[in-house]
Amino acid sequence: MPLVVLCGLPGSGKTKRATELVGALRKSTEMPASVVSDNTILSVQKNDIYAAPAKEKNLRASLKSDVQRLLSKDALVILDAANYIKGYRYEIYCICKSAKTTQCTIWCNAPLSDLKQWNESREQTERYSEATIDALDMRFEPPDSQNRWENPLFTLLPNDPLPVTEILEALLQKRASPPNQSTQSQPLATTNYLHELDRITQEIVSVIISAQQKGSIGGKVILPGTTEGLVLSKITPPAEFTRLRRQFISYSKTRPVESLDRIPTLFVHYLKSTIKVR
Repeated sequence: MPLVVLCGLPGSGKTKRATELVGALRKSTEMPASVVSDNTILSVQKNDIYAAPAKEKNLRASLKSDVQRLLSKDALVILDAANYIKGYRYEIYCICKSAKTTQCTIWCNAPLSDLKQWNESREQTERYSEATIDALDMRFEPPDSQNRWENPLFTLLPNDPLPVTEILEALLQKRASPPNQSTQSQPLATTNYLHELDRITQEIVSVIISAQQKGSIGGKVILPGTTEGLVLSKITPPAEFTRLRRQFISYSKTRPVESLDRIPTLFVHYLKSTIKVR
């Protein structure tokens, strides 16, 4: 069934919009809705999780797993989480595409000053630290309707009405994107494909490691074969890049892309979703 991906900073109204949408569905359709939320997982550990890349990575993996499981059920699925990484939103899109269902993205946007003010009104145990909010704001990659995995995109300010009719039309009247080689399992790729996959990813990793050695932390690294840049927010050991490259190659062996030209961009998206970069 269809998927709604909510994204935005803490306090931007994601859970409120999820609740509104569930209520609207009950009134206008007989379609049940399942909400996958990070609120239960975060609980009182929210600051610790967002300060530890490994814990945050586990959080994203858990949410993605729940979405993948529920998409096979007869209910609309709403993903209520920060979803601030573009590459992660692309991974969710691929799950929808593989499941042959539709999706839309709702960006809950709000001024940072308003978010901080609202955060201060929370119970002490429920608050995010100001450092956590600032860090998430710095990392947040706004969705773009020009990206096929984020279209249709609904951008909502706190006081905007929820466009229920438009959302339901996007989900129920739009045809799902057909699965392709990048989202369905395929036979083992050809020798040439594997050679190029290895060469391209190795070249990108070499450029990143070289940039780190030159002290490019905080600056944008221009990578070969893609318009996607990478901003390194910390030093990542070369061994970690090697491990991630091997994971990406292993995944790509049975899911070849239509064109070798797409490999650099997909690899960069993968890196952005797995390590602390922007």
